[in-house]
Amino acid sequence: MGLLLKCEHVDFGYENQDAVINVNMEVCPGDYLCIVGENGSGKSTLLKTIAKVLKPTKGEIEVVGTIAPLIELGAGFDSNLSARENIFLNGAVLGYNRTQMREKFESIMDFAELWDFVDVPIKNFSSGMVARLGFSIATSNMPDILIVDEILGVGDYKFQRKCEERMSKIIDNGATIVFVSHSIEQVREVCSRAIWLEKGHMLMDGSVDEVCDKYSES
Repeated sequence: MGLLLKCEHVDFGYENQDAVINVNMEVCPGDYLCIVGENGSGKSTLLKTIAKVLKPTKGEIEVVGTIAPLIELGAGFDSNLSARENIFLNGAVLGYNRTQMREKFESIMDFAELWDFVDVPIKNFSSGMVARLGFSIATSNMPDILIVDEILGVGDYKFQRKCEERMSKIIDNGATIVFVSHSIEQVREVCSRAIWLEKGHMLMDGSVDEVCDKYSES
């Protein structure tokens, strides 16, 4: 299989401020890519352009296969609906039909460990519970590209490790993960490649240790 993701000269700006500037990158099957950078460096904006939440003001983004974005906590959920109802709602947002979600329902709830709250409106959930449910849904059908923007940081340590194990399985299946984290230790542990963004510019693209070393020295 060829490339799953290609960004060519991608720009995005908010009113008078450029958030992403001339970003070029290619992502292949099996890549476990992390984007590092300070707050405001353009990490989340770049993920949103890849996920087609935002349209680049310049440049092209090519995506091959299915994409599952976990970018904003609670995105794709209705807070007044229960976990059960939101599984079908969020599945539809990700492009899956009710039959597919019905087949995955039990495994989603098992992974999220939320059976005691299956019929509780998610407005009563903690942020960690919402993150559990969102991750479980997004990864239930093994997407070709999984995009994760720090939302796992709100969960407990045990569940984070569980998510990391599932993400490793996604990679083993030939898919790709594009991941944002402020934890350099976590990045070094789970990722194989890293990109460093600063003020919207890509400063470096390389092996995870090489990029993290330079970023830590800056």
